[in-house]
Amino acid sequence: MKALWLGFAVAALLAGCATTTSPTGRRQVVGGVSQQQLDQLGAQAFSETKSKETVSRDGKQNGYVQCVVNALVAQLPPQWRSTGWEVAVFVDNEPNAFALPGGKVGVNTGIFTVAKNQDQLAAVLGHEIGHVISRHHEERITRQMGAQTGLGILSILAGAAYGSGAADTVGQLGGMTAQTVFLLPGSRTQESEADVVGQRLMAQAGFDPAQAVNLWQNMIQASSGRTPQWLSTHPDPQARIQELRRDVPALEPVYAEAQRAGRRPRCG
Repeated sequence: MKALWLGFAVAALLAGCATTTSPTGRRQVVGGVSQQQLDQLGAQAFSETKSKETVSRDGKQNGYVQCVVNALVAQLPPQWRSTGWEVAVFVDNEPNAFALPGGKVGVNTGIFTVAKNQDQLAAVLGHEIGHVISRHHEERITRQMGAQTGLGILSILAGAAYGSGAADTVGQLGGMTAQTVFLLPGSRTQESEADVVGQRLMAQAGFDPAQAVNLWQNMIQASSGRTPQWLSTHPDPQARIQELRRDVPALEPVYAEAQRAGRRPRCG
């Protein structure tokens, strides 16, 4: 019953938000924040990361990453191409990367231990840029705002009916329910969607989409049997690899067309 009431509360709150369609055709609820606010949040997070982490001054590494990003961005829809994309390489052995609203891309030097060539690096960055152009950050913020507000409403209702002790209990249990029902499944959905969007983007840019499979195999191998941090929101890394491998045949013509059109990145 608690989960049902929470669902009604969240649904009512999110009804005032916008409904849109993701690049894969999935229905999304967004609008919790404006694009300007998202860009500001992205810029702030990027600035904080640069202030806390050691930024690489290696011109070759920075040029390499920038080259791959430029090739991918060139294939984005106009609204995303016009964003002033900024790249930073961080001296960190953890193989990780991210992209934020506002066109901020961060790459740890550790990623070069698993992304063995430009195509595999494009798989990494295509996935991360896929999150941005699929509006995943906005979607998650909207969901979180709805869940938090819904919990507040549900606690008030419980308190009015059963007293403050009940309100506290509902708040605690409701938080667990919201985390499980509304937030985490969306994260897994977004990860799978970013794989699809990123793999197509890399093919359109002239990178070999089959290398996405090799990249994720390298990530798992480098983790020595444990789930890498980067894969932690996906239920099954092996299933992820199978899905990427499944999509390669359909993307080979896209890759071939990019090559014929002269899109042959030479990033290193």
